[in-house]
Amino acid sequence: MNDEQTGSDDQPIVVDQTDKRSIVPFVAAAVVAIVVLIGIVLGGLLSPAEKNVTEADRLAAAVTNYIDARSRSELRPPPGVACPGFDEEESGLTQRLGGPESAVSIDKKGFANPTVNGDRAKVDATVQVDGNDSMSTWTLTRVDGDWLVCTH
Repeated sequence: MNDEQTGSDDQPIVVDQTDKRSIVPFVAAAVVAIVVLIGIVLGGLLSPAEKNVTEADRLAAAVTNYIDARSRSELRPPPGVACPGFDEEESGLTQRLGGPESAVSIDKKGFANPTVNGDRAKVDATVQVDGNDSMSTWTLTRVDGDWLVCTH
């Protein structure tokens, strides 16, 4: 029995190394990756994110910008966020915002009923003045493509 086992070990093991590998799958994967990247770049160029912003979003941003600028500046109105000649005191906005020195914050979800009529718009905004919620209608005007807080 031992002779039979020894005889089988003497046989050489043949390894077939003739299989041919191809680079085709790797090239195809690279081409697909490049096509996807080109699609993403073209999608960004042809449909930029700022085109997806609604007028309601722009009105909310204008009111938020006014509140943010008001908290950083002692000027009333803060520069760059209100129409030329806008007087916060005459508009009644100072009283609605709790006076010239009040701490005002705005809830980003606190906007409702946006209405746009050409270059004029109104939006209801809920602001928090010294910890109390207050809802009021803000009047805005589009000046040079930007919405600014105004009285008319």
